Amino acid sequence: MRRNDGIIATGGSNVVGNAVASGRNAKAEVRDSGLTQYGDGQQPSPQDLDALLSRLIDELGQSDHPERDDLIEAAEDAREEASSETPRKGKLKVFARALVGAVPGFTALTTLAVAIEQAIHGL
Repeated sequence: MRRNDGIIATGGSNVVGNAVASGRNAKAEVRDSGLTQYGDGQQPSPQDLDALLSRLIDELGQSDHPERDDLIEAAEDAREEASSETPRKGKLKVFARALVGAVPGFTALTTLAVAIEQAIHGL
């Protein structure tokens, strides 16, 4: 079993947003990804989630992810569920967990997956 102690910074560190740099004269920089963060009390709208899922479908279509077709289908199902009159949050949360687990090697998709998960939890 591997152990994860989180981030240990020695020799100076700098944290900005979700970027961390460690070492002498370390600097962290966060570029605007165009994604909205929902940790500040702002509630995501169904339109926000629809836009995120549409972007995910587009990004997956351009990627070489080995499960691309299945993920696109699942994202389309999630988009349909989220836009229904009474979306089933449990079903969307299962999708969000599966999505976050499926994209760890694809940095841009991982960031998008986390934003989608936050939007679903905020509904």
